[in-house]
Amino acid sequence: MRHGDRHDGENEFAEMEYMNVTVVTSNKPYAVHDGSNPFFDGRSAPKFNLTKDGVHSGHVQTKLQDPFCFVNGSTKGICEDGYTKEVTGLDGVRVLVATKAKANKDVTSPLDREFFISFLEVLNQRLHSGRFNFTSEFPYYREILYKPDFTNETRGRPVVFDMDMSAGDFLALIYLLKAPVEAIDLKGILVSGNGWANAATIDVVYDVLHMMGRDDIPVGLGNVTALGTPTLGCKYVRAIPQGSGGLIDSDTLYGLARTLPRSPRRYTAENSVKYGAPRNTDHPELRQPLAFEVWQSITEKRNPRDKITILTNGPLTNLANIIISDKNASSIIERVYIVGGHIIDGNGEKGNVFTVPSNKYAEFNLFLDPLAAKKVIESDIDITLVPLAAQRKVSSFRKFIQTLELSPKTPESSFASSLLKLMLNLKQKHKAYSHMDIFLGELLGAVLLVENSNLTPRTQLKPISVVADDETSTDGQIVTKNAHGKLVNILDHFDSESYYTRFANLLSNKKQSAVIGSFDEQKRMWSSNTPDKSFFL
Repeated sequence: MRHGDRHDGENEFAEMEYMNVTVVTSNKPYAVHDGSNPFFDGRSAPKFNLTKDGVHSGHVQTKLQDPFCFVNGSTKGICEDGYTKEVTGLDGVRVLVATKAKANKDVTSPLDREFFISFLEVLNQRLHSGRFNFTSEFPYYREILYKPDFTNETRGRPVVFDMDMSAGDFLALIYLLKAPVEAIDLKGILVSGNGWANAATIDVVYDVLHMMGRDDIPVGLGNVTALGTPTLGCKYVRAIPQGSGGLIDSDTLYGLARTLPRSPRRYTAENSVKYGAPRNTDHPELRQPLAFEVWQSITEKRNPRDKITILTNGPLTNLANIIISDKNASSIIERVYIVGGHIIDGNGEKGNVFTVPSNKYAEFNLFLDPLAAKKVIESDIDITLVPLAAQRKVSSFRKFIQTLELSPKTPESSFASSLLKLMLNLKQKHKAYSHMDIFLGELLGAVLLVENSNLTPRTQLKPISVVADDETSTDGQIVTKNAHGKLVNILDHFDSESYYTRFANLLSNKKQSAVIGSFDEQKRMWSSNTPDKSFFL
């Protein structure tokens, strides 16, 4: 941007060139009108005076699974809607484009681009420089990973938790970490980037694991958009609100994330060519693992006799990708518990996708990736569905808070109580947060997995299918009157009265409690030369 006022296009850091460019809105063959192109079809003259055989005159992609875009035997489609291209004629606009970074004039310098010098000079100026970092602010700062020794422990059911980082998911995660390891052996966490929080919120997952002394548990990041949707502009992800419990709120756990102890493990964009980066970065070993990589690692290390139980608390994108990519998945997975979906009954109970009023009967987790939900439901994996109706039976803020207040205090129970109180306060005072109880129902899958028979659950076996027609007004809805649907166990009844007590009792149990309770405790440890706190499971 330096010297950007030079109208001749000259730039000291990049080679500049005027180009005639456009954003492509259609696909070859051009000038063939099939009813998909509103700029040409049914018009005597093209709209905006577009060229009759130009890049805007062909087929317009009409939906995610547009058959026109697919090529038999190939995983790459042919549609280029949204691409930027250089064109001739009136279809483009003359734009000044930086085509190449200029080489450093000093050929002996290890910095091979001219702009590197300017960038580093500005970055190293003392003016407006940062005053503190952890190592300068805390004289005894240390990066410690807490990893328990389960060598002589009996390990329970292997479980993988798939979450989208909503507030309810974090409470469910803490609950799973409190479960006795001889009952639930949490092997890994898969995170959906197309849910209630941004991908970088994975840092909060790391912080919770660090607090609970479980830095041994791998965390894998999945897609940031639904199956078959563009990386930018996914219409399903757009249903997640800014605030109102969605982005910003979930990203920070309503501001409470800063009270958690800080884990040395962080989300990073460091990458390598091997994993799709244009070039190797300085520290590719720090790269954030992907969800499927974590799944592969878990399955490779497992005892061949063990099968894995998966609990999903978000969109089913990660699980769908596993089913697509791992041909052995169905033989490895014992059962999937899906917290989501809405079974339409005679009472006319509506779904919870409150940001899409036209879709009255979908539930958020299935709506956020209907194609993935359809693929998972139609697979040959055994599924137990924890539907919206069951979740709504245990969505009382008052009961959660009361039972926690009456129970002994642990760092994790205190954190859960603070989060629930804050959410309730928002619900009571702000109309935009009136739906906050939808996050409480997300705990049910975790409690059901741990307590199971203690809750006397009852399920019904029903054939279901999921609507995935690329129509936001119906996508994600469950159809039950379908003879060809997949038979799924649907949670119908459980002991909702003892549910709250069992949740509070486990969080208040001193066993498997937090190793380090808060960031304040961590700061005190870093401020004095005290030995690290030991812990026992």
